[in-house]
Order: sequence, then C-alpha cells, then structure tokens
Amino acid sequence: MKSRLFTRIIALASCLGTAQVPAQVFDPNKGSSAGWDPAVVGTNKTTNETFSNPVMTLNVGDPFITKYTSESEEWYLFTYSTNDNITLKRSRYLTDNWDNAETRVVFNPEPTSGEPWSTSLWAPEVHNISGSWYIIFSATSDGDNPAPLLDALCPINCPAINHRMFVLQGDGPDPWTANFVMKPMLDTYDQFAIDGTYFHFEDKLYHIYSCWEQKYSSWPANLCITRMSDPWTVNSTLSERRMISVPNEPWEQVPYGRPIRLATNEGPQQLTNPKTGQNFVIYSAARVNTPFYCLGMLELVGNDPMEYQSWKKHTDGCVFHQNSVAGVYGTGHASFVSSPDDAENYIVYHAQTTPNPAADLYRTVRIQKFTWNDDGTPKFPLAENGPFAVPAGQKALTSI
Repeated sequence: MKSRLFTRIIALASCLGTAQVPAQVFDPNKGSSAGWDPAVVGTNKTTNETFSNPVMTLNVGDPFITKYTSESEEWYLFTYSTNDNITLKRSRYLTDNWDNAETRVVFNPEPTSGEPWSTSLWAPEVHNISGSWYIIFSATSDGDNPAPLLDALCPINCPAINHRMFVLQGDGPDPWTANFVMKPMLDTYDQFAIDGTYFHFEDKLYHIYSCWEQKYSSWPANLCITRMSDPWTVNSTLSERRMISVPNEPWEQVPYGRPIRLATNEGPQQLTNPKTGQNFVIYSAARVNTPFYCLGMLELVGNDPMEYQSWKKHTDGCVFHQNSVAGVYGTGHASFVSSPDDAENYIVYHAQTTPNPAADLYRTVRIQKFTWNDDGTPKFPLAENGPFAVPAGQKALTSI
C-alpha cells in the first residue's frame, strides 16, 4: 500500500511540473553585494545607541550565534554557511558590523579529496554540551552534482542526495582557541540529511534535522528526530526515527499550495521560553531561494519528543516572513541569543534584498529583538531595517 501511495504521489508531482531544480548556491564568492555603506551596517559607532540591518553584508546564509565566557569576558561566537569551510567569528558586541569581526577558520577540507565532508558545507552550529564544544554541520563529497545513475533513482532531480551530518569536537574549554577534530559521521541511515541541530529535553539529547521519507524521495523535505547518547552518536534505529513535521501547509510550499516538489521544512532550531520553560522548534519553510522563505513553529506539548503526537504545529501561517514594504525577502534559518545583560531576546536570521533573486543567491545577516506572548509563545516582529536601540547592556561595554 505504501509503495502504491508513493507511486501515486510521484505521478502527481509529475503532473504538477518537475523540471530539474539546480543545486543551491551558497558561495560567498558569488552573488552580488548591494553596495552597502559600512557606516550604516550594524551599530552606529558615532553614538553606540542604535544599530541597523544588515549587521553583516558578506554573502552567507544560515547564521548561528551563541555566547561564551573567556577570562571573565563574555563573547558572541558566530558561524554561518561558507560552502567550503567552517569559519568562526567573535565579538563583544552583538550588533556591530560582523564583516569586521575577528575571524578564524577551524575546518578547511580539501574539496577534491572525495571525503564525504569535503564540499558544500552548510549550516554549521557551535554548541557547548557538558563543558565541551561541538560544531555540527552538513556536507557532501560531490558538490551537489551526484552521478547521473544515482540521480536517476530519484523521481525528481535530487542534487543534495549525498548530503550527510558531521560533528567536530573541540579539545578545550575555549572555542576560540580549541582545535576541532572530526568525530564519526552522525548516523542518518545513509539518507539525505541537512541542517541538523541539537534538541535538549529533561537531560536527554536529540538530533533534529531536515530529512526525506525514503532514501530517494527527493521531495518533500521534512523534519526528523532521533535520540542521541552523545553529541555524535545516534542511538535510534531507522524504524524508531520519527518525522515530527511535514510541509503540508500551503505556506510551506512553493508555489503556494503545491505539494511535493519544493515543499520544505528545514533549518530547525530549539527555542525555550526562559520564564515558562516551554520548548519550541522554529524552522524554515518554503524554498530558500525564493522571497517566500519564512519561519514556522512547532511546540513540544507532550512529554516525549520522539512521539509525533507530542508536537503541535502553528498552522496559521509563517511566524516570521518577508516584508516587501521594507525590501526584506526570504527571511529564514534563524538562531536565537540574548542581549549582553541577558534581559532581552534576539533573533538572528538571513534575508535577501530582492523579490527576484538570481541563481547566485545573495543574502545578508540581520538581527532583531523579539518578545513573548501571554501564552508563552514567541512574539516575533516584522522584518525591518531599523534603526533599533542596541541590545541591553551593549553600550556599557564600549566604556570598559
């Protein structure tokens, strides 16, 4: 029955149009800059009281920012998709121009090596787990250009079929000085996997990532969850893996309401309400290289993240999306961090500058404050350019 249903779905996809979809372009050396004036990127250094978006104009996507402390000083640690390496940046100031921040490459594979992690390095995240630092990312060996006979096994063109998840472990307590070494490949059952993140719940660790239902499905892209025994070891079998979200809402599909091809859930990120303890997964929906890319939301309402009944999807539409009046499009792949004094919450995301992006996609990094609704859910703002007040506690750092 399942195979017959899959065959019918593929037939439907064919009727709806299945021309080849080119591999996503994430190369910071490609795409065109909007010619930003550095004086209006990030913090206004004349007053140190306001900042404007973007906060980084380098052509990158999938921004992830966290905080760490070194020698009694608190730092922001930033990573993002470069396509060919893992780069870290750091700054004392959340909204200063990140183009100018200290930069360190911690992993730089040889792209012609054929190693499964050697090309198309996407969506790195850096996490402190039990006192050790880990970088989780996805990559492939073939630059998203699989062998024709492998691609032919997919009902729809599948350039990312060989993408898998990987973990680097730091050898010290300071991520800025640590050496990072490759751990064994994170098990995703030899199936497509991108945008993996860690999810913590009741002292247990889980892996949530963008997945296909079957090895050669190609579309849609869903959210899967597995249990972990440590930051690089999955201890769920394939039959125990659960899909906790599928892009079944029309706003998760491109064009709007068309199922299967380009229907996407990806870029999951845990967000916990610091007052109520409610746990959410904020994820990206629709297609990354369109203006419709936006954020959706799941809430953990049960007591077991491995049960799909424990998750409730916000079905009223995107919780964060394009703002055409402000010229902000394709708002997605967010992470979350607090102000220097921990009193405020901020969303970090990438966005496009045009409703008609070129094949060589250009995205900037942006930051905005968000708050919480009375029911404990996040209250995200409209995507705006600013200026905004700098994060609480940031201006005081300039006088230290």
